[in-house]
Amino acid sequence: MTDDDHFAAYSFVDRIDEWVPGRSARGRFYVPPHAGRFSSCLVAEAVGQLAAWVSMDWIQFRGRPVAALATQTRFLGDAIPGRTLELHVNIDSCDDEAVAYSGHASVDGHLISELIDCLGPMMPVGDFDDPQVLRERLALLRGAGAQPGRFRGVQPMKVDVVENVRGERLRATLQVPSDAAFFHDHFPRRPVFPATLLLDTEIGLALDLASEAPWAHGNQPLPERVTHVKMRSWIEPGQSVDIDVVQNRPEKGVARAMLSASVDGKQVATARLELAAP
Repeated sequence: MTDDDHFAAYSFVDRIDEWVPGRSARGRFYVPPHAGRFSSCLVAEAVGQLAAWVSMDWIQFRGRPVAALATQTRFLGDAIPGRTLELHVNIDSCDDEAVAYSGHASVDGHLISELIDCLGPMMPVGDFDDPQVLRERLALLRGAGAQPGRFRGVQPMKVDVVENVRGERLRATLQVPSDAAFFHDHFPRRPVFPATLLLDTEIGLALDLASEAPWAHGNQPLPERVTHVKMRSWIEPGQSVDIDVVQNRPEKGVARAMLSASVDGKQVATARLELAAP
């Protein structure tokens, strides 16, 4: 790992402006223009990372939360390269077992993402990163702030579609890279494929599938929210992930898709996606 990767390749909080210990925080992250697309899933990741800083500090860096459950994430707008995300989290509860939180992200005061009723189980910090390094990083974020613009973007994942029933069902294989910059940031001592990159890939496949459905009339449906997100186990470097997307016909202008991911025949993640029908 290099200094260029840690707190740059997959870290989305530059500064924390308001802080109520164990309760809430406000922060910011500059989306650099050179990083390319900054997806709604990465915006949700930024909110979750702010919640992680609050919760780690509250339990004195004995543990850190990992992605597990998200009841609802609403997509209300896009992150704009060259602009700053305004992040806010409220902690509902936090102890050595888990953190429960909600939060949102805005750009220029306009809400673009909202996370509702998220739960992250705590894992030993030392399994993932150096606790002292994290303490020093938090002190920087709460003080002068980190230098913005270090994020260089994430390369698109290698995905092969293996079955496509037009407008109804799609199956694909995602090949997780054996090495990538984001692994050195997520996490230095135990590389884990980010759940938000998996979800972003699944949403992209669902949008492709929906655009082929007769009810789309050749237009591109828009994602409105994802619900019942559940990560059941780690995805490690080099693994192949089988993704299934099952699309339902729209009701009252909303189409729904079931998303699931498996590794070696074992289900590792599930979610439900709602799309605005054109």
